[in-house]
Amino acid sequence: MIWAIFALGYNLLLGHTGLPGFGHGAFFGLGGYFLGMSQKWVTGGLWLPLMIGTLGAAICGAAVALFVARKRGIYFALLTIAFGTMFWFAVFILDTWTGGEDGLTGIKRLAVGIPGLFQVPLQDNLAFYYFVYALFVVLTVVIYRIVRSPFGQVIQAIKQSESRASALGYDTARYKWAVFTLSCAFAGFAGGLYSLARFGAFPEPMSLHQSGNVVLMCLVGGGFASFYGPVLGVAVFLVLRDLFSTLTDHWMLLYGLLFMAIILFLPEGILGLTQRKRRPAPSRDTGVTPPPRG
Repeated sequence: MIWAIFALGYNLLLGHTGLPGFGHGAFFGLGGYFLGMSQKWVTGGLWLPLMIGTLGAAICGAAVALFVARKRGIYFALLTIAFGTMFWFAVFILDTWTGGEDGLTGIKRLAVGIPGLFQVPLQDNLAFYYFVYALFVVLTVVIYRIVRSPFGQVIQAIKQSESRASALGYDTARYKWAVFTLSCAFAGFAGGLYSLARFGAFPEPMSLHQSGNVVLMCLVGGGFASFYGPVLGVAVFLVLRDLFSTLTDHWMLLYGLLFMAIILFLPEGILGLTQRKRRPAPSRDTGVTPPPRG
């Protein structure tokens, strides 16, 4: 569910706006680092560090968006890769705060609730599971409302034709900046939850490899065709990874071939295929004039 939050937020950028960002894992990781540093050395607690992690990733994303919002296509993609790599290297350079290769350990899952009334400890994995589940439901509704809002209609218009949206009077660069920042905020929130799940923040989720994984999750599930495509894509991606890794030591080869086949032959993803199958067959003109009624 943490990866599903990440994928749904990322799909605001890729599936709904048509912007191919390939360095989003950096903001996922930054959310965890900001949470860890604030919890250990500044605020303590859980909710405030989680919000700081989200805000920190959003601010970094907003800064990056200033440089990429006016770019299109391959230039947009290359810039996001460059900035993602820069943040990843910064984790190793700033090892006094981030722990470098060893990561930032010692993050705690503190209890949540209302002080003096009730507290729910999150140390147990089952309790933490339901905590993440509740947040997943809330954030899915929030992202759904964003997509169905007037703002969501504009970013989908940008996906269809940025030039046409600009001709209608919309400041497309500003909308692209806003959706990029929003997507980074959701990535940072998911990254904060991920660091709580692992009791630490580590550089591995910030790599280009993980950034590519979230792109595959959205594409395989059908993020271009359905709002819920990324959720299905996350499930398929993780289940197949675990399944293939138990069958053979060369599971990465099978994994890569499978996803290559899906992208080549099912570009609309799994949910896109099901929607295509449900559409009624188009009527064909047989050239025969129907007889007059009456």
